[in-house]
Amino acid sequence: MKRIGITGPTGAGKTTALNALAELGVHIIDADQVYHDLLAGSAPMKDALTARFGPAILDGAGKVDRKALGNVVFADPDALADLNAITHRFIIDEIDRQAAQAEAEGRPAVAIDAIALIESGVGETCSAVVGILAPKEVRIRRIMAREGISEEYARKRVEAQQGDEFFRTHCTHILENGEGSPEEFGSRARTLFASLIR
Repeated sequence: MKRIGITGPTGAGKTTALNALAELGVHIIDADQVYHDLLAGSAPMKDALTARFGPAILDGAGKVDRKALGNVVFADPDALADLNAITHRFIIDEIDRQAAQAEAEGRPAVAIDAIALIESGVGETCSAVVGILAPKEVRIRRIMAREGISEEYARKRVEAQQGDEFFRTHCTHILENGEGSPEEFGSRARTLFASLIR
């Protein structure tokens, strides 16, 4: 079962690329959604997190409180590394489960959409890793339009992410999404993806 990793900074056009993959019958796995679903519903992951970070990360109903967990890990690099190590294991297991299900359904491939695809190690499980890139100013305009935020805030978000060189170094393929139309970019994306899943 071929796995295609999709990554890149915010505002670059990952959604358009994912739509192109879906048109080709590829099963899309949103790693962020997998993480949130596991936080809400996986008892084994909750037990592993509670064993490491203590019961203070649980809310009144005994569920993992994302804010409480965030307060613990974001000020402590070692705690954040431990969080990533714990959750990564469960996320990979769920990706494997969805990939097996997609294969049983006769899908041509799965695509894994993850901002931290490379840093998390999930990219290593992919036969191809496609980085979606766009010029910084184009991305800022797109984020402002999409989310109705100020230019200053959009700029801060863009500056906080990995630069283009990181993706050029770590991805097997790069799709540039500059000033052209979304349709033109979608068409180029479909051409590349069709060649990858053949």
